[in-house]
Amino acid sequence: MTPTQRRGARPSVTADPQPPDLLEPRTLCERAYLQLRHDIVQGQIGPGERLRVEHLKDRYEVGAGTLREALALLVSDALVTVEGQRGYRVTTISLDDLRDLTDTRVRLETEALRLSIRYGDTQWEAQLRAAFDNLSAWEARGPSVDPAGWEQANRHFHEALIAAHRSPWSQYLLKLLYRHGERYRHVAIRLGTNQSTTRNVHEEHAAIFEAAVARQEARAALALEAHIRLTYDLLSSARIEL
Repeated sequence: MTPTQRRGARPSVTADPQPPDLLEPRTLCERAYLQLRHDIVQGQIGPGERLRVEHLKDRYEVGAGTLREALALLVSDALVTVEGQRGYRVTTISLDDLRDLTDTRVRLETEALRLSIRYGDTQWEAQLRAAFDNLSAWEARGPSVDPAGWEQANRHFHEALIAAHRSPWSQYLLKLLYRHGERYRHVAIRLGTNQSTTRNVHEEHAAIFEAAVARQEARAALALEAHIRLTYDLLSSARIEL
C-alpha cells in the first residue's frame, strides 16, 4: 500500500491533453522545433531518417529558413546530425548508445536525488507527493491509453524528485538525457518489451517515492537506479537490433 492509498486520497489527472511539448510556442521557430522534437522522440520520424527541408517545411507549415533554425536547435539537442552539404538526419539509436546514456543518467540523477532528499523542505515534499499522485492516476488508467499524457506525468515526477537539487547544469543535462531516454522507451513499448507482464512501472515509481519521502537516500538512489536501468536490460535481453 502506498502513502497515497493510506491517506485515502483519490489522485486526479491534471496533465494537459495536448502533447506535452506543444503548448503555446512563442515563435514559429519554436513551434517547428517542438513539433519536430516531439515527432522524433515519439518515433514518428525514425532514427536515421533523412530530414529534407523542402518536404518538412510544408508538413510543419513554416518557411525553409525557419525550419533550418529549428533543425539547428535539434542538432544542439543531439537529436539531429548534420552531414556536411548533404543536409540533416535523425540521430541513430543503438544498444551501445543506450548503455552509455543509462550509465550517465544514473550517475547524475541518483546524486541529484540524494542531495534533493537531503536539502528538500516541506514544499519540495508536497510537490513531490502531488506529482506522484498525478502519475499514479495516469498509471491506474494504463500508459497505453494516452502515452503523451503519461509521459508528461512521468517527466514531472522525475523532475519533482530532484527539484531541491538546485544545480542549473544538472537540471539541463538531466532533461536532455531524459529526452533521449524517451526515444528508447517508445521503442520498448512498440516492441512489447515494456508491458505489464515484464515490469510494473507503478511499483517502481512507488518504491522511489516512498524512500524519498522517508528521507532514505541510499534506498531511494538504488530504487531509482534499478528503474532507469531496466529499459536497457529489457531491450538488451531481447536481443533486438535497433
